[in-house]
Amino acid sequence: MNIADRISKLQWFKIELTLEVYGYAKIPCLLSPDECQSVMELYKEPSKFRSRIQMSRFNFGVGEYQYFGYPLPLIVSDLRTNLYPHLAKIANRWMQAIGSDQHFPELHDQYIKQCRNAGQTKPTPLLLNYEEGGYNCLHQDLYGDLSFPLQAAIILSRREIDYKGGEFLLLEQRPRAQSRGEAINIEQGEMLIFPNNYRPVKGTRGNYRVNMRHGVSRILSGTRYSLGIIFHDAK
Repeated sequence: MNIADRISKLQWFKIELTLEVYGYAKIPCLLSPDECQSVMELYKEPSKFRSRIQMSRFNFGVGEYQYFGYPLPLIVSDLRTNLYPHLAKIANRWMQAIGSDQHFPELHDQYIKQCRNAGQTKPTPLLLNYEEGGYNCLHQDLYGDLSFPLQAAIILSRREIDYKGGEFLLLEQRPRAQSRGEAINIEQGEMLIFPNNYRPVKGTRGNYRVNMRHGVSRILSGTRYSLGIIFHDAK
């Protein structure tokens, strides 16, 4: 089954409900072990990427990541293109919930045109590589005036075999309340969908925005690779 078919067969109503309740949704076995390996091997092909970031240089954490260049590798492009329409429907309902008039187009190509018109032309999907002792500080992936409110991460390495530690961290910063955190274990080939910036939460007086940040806890041993799918482009 190709990636488009796998994505179309996901239980998107359940995914949206899980996002509403927990602030994230985990999808098992989206990529096969062979597909994960093929994506990891791209890391050693400089021609596939537009830039390489040493995280410690910018106080982002300890590790390294590379942003893909256009044209994206087929598997990355397929994931980005086919996830977007389902997530756009959720994102538009989020905008309605918080009283925003922002509307995301149905297809990803249409949204990328909006990014280009705003001067955001650099692709943002990325491969991340952490060695023992590596980590990623809590952050948001915002690269310009336009940002899509949901993104995805897929773990390519085998937890407890290729690496230990390295939980995905998600922090919910609630207004006038203490923050709530989650430490999420993700198996090889699983995908996590989570907010890029904020999400709506139902309160006693209606919906309100909750700011979200994400990161990765310290790698205790081994090497951890992951693929990040961000749907807006960067300046």
